[in-house]
Amino acid sequence: MAQQVRGIRTRGAILEAAAEVFAQHGYHGASIAQILERAHVTRGALYFHFSSKEELVQGIFAQQVTEQGYPPRTYKLQELVDEAMALACRLPQEMMLRAGAKLAMEPQLQELMDDGPWEAWAQRFAEVVAVAKTHGEVYPHVVPDDLGHFLVSSWIGAQVVSEMTSGWKDLEQRISMIFGYTLPSIALPAIFAQLDFGPDRGTRVLDEVRESVGG
Repeated sequence: MAQQVRGIRTRGAILEAAAEVFAQHGYHGASIAQILERAHVTRGALYFHFSSKEELVQGIFAQQVTEQGYPPRTYKLQELVDEAMALACRLPQEMMLRAGAKLAMEPQLQELMDDGPWEAWAQRFAEVVAVAKTHGEVYPHVVPDDLGHFLVSSWIGAQVVSEMTSGWKDLEQRISMIFGYTLPSIALPAIFAQLDFGPDRGTRVLDEVRESVGG
């Protein structure tokens, strides 16, 4: 059991180091030597868990969509907003997410993505919208898969512009604006009036999660 725990920790340390190096240098600028130095592991230990740089990238992509344990809400649309806004809050703070976002934008890596983190998020959002539709929260014309992909495409665009113009300082504001213009066209008026998509929504949701864990 102790050996298994050490293996999990070593694998996690390697992925974290790889994320830091990829986020700083990109895929082609990163080297295995840099990752080894950052992770403080031997070459043998790295290759025991990952046989190549490509597998490291796939490991980082696999970490992009995780169950964060966000609190359940009265409306599924609010849960959708909470996840998207919390992601906007987390991206500048979490190296794994930053590396995944950078790597996902590299055209040369598209064949490694297996649809990648963007498709995984689109599917996640579509699942939430589908449940919201069964609950009568959205208009009948809403197609969950289409909306999931639209939201992710909008999110990516906001993320790219925000990184280039402010180093992600205004990312939450930009995602809030996306919901401000999108939600009225999909949510029934009585539901929309009760949704909270303020620019600090992600921060408040994450604070709530931390308080529940700490409590």
